Formats: sequence, C-alpha cells, structure tokens
Amino acid sequence: MDKLFGTRLKRAREEVNLSQGAFAKSLGLSSEYISLLESGKRTPSFETLLKVAAFLNKNVSYFFEDKRPAFESLFDRAIADERVRKDLLKFKASCERYLELEEQTGRRLDLAPQYSRISPERLAEEERRRLGLGNEPIRDVLAVCEVNGCRIIRQTLAEEARIAGVFVFDEERKAAFALVNANEPPGFQTLIAAHLYGHYLMDRADSPIVDNPDVVVDEYVSLYPPREQFAQTFASRFLIPPGKLRDLIEKDFRSKSLAFDDVLFLKRYFGVSTRAMLRTLRGRGILPEAKFEEFFKRNPEDREQEVFGGLSGQEERRSRTLFRKSRTIPSDRFRLLAAEAAAMDKARGDRPPAPPKTGEPDE
Repeated sequence: MDKLFGTRLKRAREEVNLSQGAFAKSLGLSSEYISLLESGKRTPSFETLLKVAAFLNKNVSYFFEDKRPAFESLFDRAIADERVRKDLLKFKASCERYLELEEQTGRRLDLAPQYSRISPERLAEEERRRLGLGNEPIRDVLAVCEVNGCRIIRQTLAEEARIAGVFVFDEERKAAFALVNANEPPGFQTLIAAHLYGHYLMDRADSPIVDNPDVVVDEYVSLYPPREQFAQTFASRFLIPPGKLRDLIEKDFRSKSLAFDDVLFLKRYFGVSTRAMLRTLRGRGILPEAKFEEFFKRNPEDREQEVFGGLSGQEERRSRTLFRKSRTIPSDRFRLLAAEAAAMDKARGDRPPAPPKTGEPDE
C-alpha cells in the first residue's frame, strides 16, 4: 500500500511540474520526507494525506486504488441492474467504434491540456481564451468538447439508472469519452456536457466518473465530492461568461430589475435552460432570492412561446415520451468519420458483409 501511494504521489507531483523540494516547501514538509513517501518507505499520517490530496486536487482514493482498465472499473461501479449494465456496454461499444473510425480515417483527436491548481472560474476563462471563444455564447458545446479531444456519446438511458452523464478516460490509449443521457431535456444535456468537460480538463486520473442529475443542481451539488462542485462552477462560467452577462444587463436592461421575460431572453441568448439561467443569476447576485423563487415556479415554455414565438430548443421539459429502448444518437463528427470511412472502403472496392456501423439510432 505504501508503494502504491508513493507511485501515485510521484505521478501527481510530476503532473504539476514540481520538484520534490518545491512540493515539500509548498506543504511545509521536508524534501527528505517526500522522497521517503515516494519510495514507499514511509506511511503518511492522515493529516499529511489530506494535505497532499487537497494541494494536488485529488480524491484521497486516487492514491490507493489499484488502477484497472477504465471501462472495467465503470462496470464495477454500475448499479446492479441488468438494463443499466447493457446501456453501459452499449456506450463502451460506441466508444470502441469511434476509435476504429478515427484509426481508419487517420483523424485521431489530440487531448486538451490537463490543468491543475487552478480555480474553476479561472479555468473557464483560460479555456475560453485557449479556444478563441471570447465572451460570446457557445452555440454547440458538444461539438466544442469533441474537437478538443473529449468524444461525446449521446444515448438514452434507463430512468432508474439515475445517470445524467459519465466520463471515461482510457489512459492506455489516451482517449477521453463522455456519455450524455439523451433522455434529459436539451438544456440539461448542454449543462452536463460542460460539466463533464470540466472533469476532462481536471479529473482524468479519477476516471471513470458517473454523475447523477443532482450534480448540476446548485442546491444539491454541495453534498457531493469537491470535484463535482468544481466541475459545476466551471460549467456555469464556461457557458455563461460573467463579463458578457454583465454587459448585456447593463447595456440593455440597464438598472431595472429583471423580469421573467428578461430571464427567458438571456437563457435563449446563452443557449442554456431556464433553470440554469435562474440559478446563475441568483448565484451571481443579480436576481434576489424572492424573485428566484417566484420565477422558478413558473412554466417557462408557455411564456417563451407567447413572447418569442417559439422555443429555443433548450426547454425544461423532458421528451414527452421517454425512450424505453436504448438509443445512441451519433454526433456530427462521428457521422462524418463514418461517411469518410465508408467512402474509403468503396474506393478500395471493399464489400463488407453488412452495412457499416454508423451509430444510427436503434429502432
């Protein structure tokens, strides 16, 4: 156990580019002690363990879990429900097919940088700057995730699973995947995709991560590990930049108190759900608690239809009919790769015994 801890400690320290001496100084420990820990010759006290984990932004379990293949660990954590297991097996098959298409077309995705020792607010700013997004809304966050190395699989999941999203990082093949539950409302899917992207940027070593719907709800996320609170704060800042929100309110709404219609306008502008917009406005001190409670109880779809003549696509309600049979909804990039691979097969004169698997929705 000491040897495993030492190996993990050294890897985590090197991830943040710190020498043993610099790392020890940051923690108020001696470099000799850190050397003994990394060589497995000393056992850390509980106090030291907590200090190390907090500094490196890791869960304590990271230092002691004997890593197994990511998908194998995912099935260990799955609910003991056969249907849920089948859904996750289907997710794994989609991931394998995605990598096959990348290999066949020569279009393997590079990983985005992995961050450490950074606040979620700063991470959102840095990632927007790195991607050249400025302060403008992200019209398709799923596509942004994909082209930056986090492959998105949208799949309808059994309601009893209570799974909003899953993040898996295949360390051996350096490949990242995010599963988004397509049975959730579109606005919720946008938020969970950004949340999983936060895990991708910060928590690859903790893979797999299975998130239930509560981790993207401000009122409940505090009950979960710090990494969930981090990912949720990042998602909110990444999707709704504070500077742009402030400019819109100051330039357009001026100093007047926000009305419900203003909230609907803002949520359409940023491409998020009404509830996500309300929670953001409350969290940033723009919407008083009393107004938040009043607006939260209202039906946003009917009013949005009345004022704007249609819904933005990010309405609150789930699909009227939840899909009972698991369906996989391929991303645009997945479809593009599948079409390119099929064209390559045709050019070579290959005649596969069955149509190529494109990840089309199951009937």
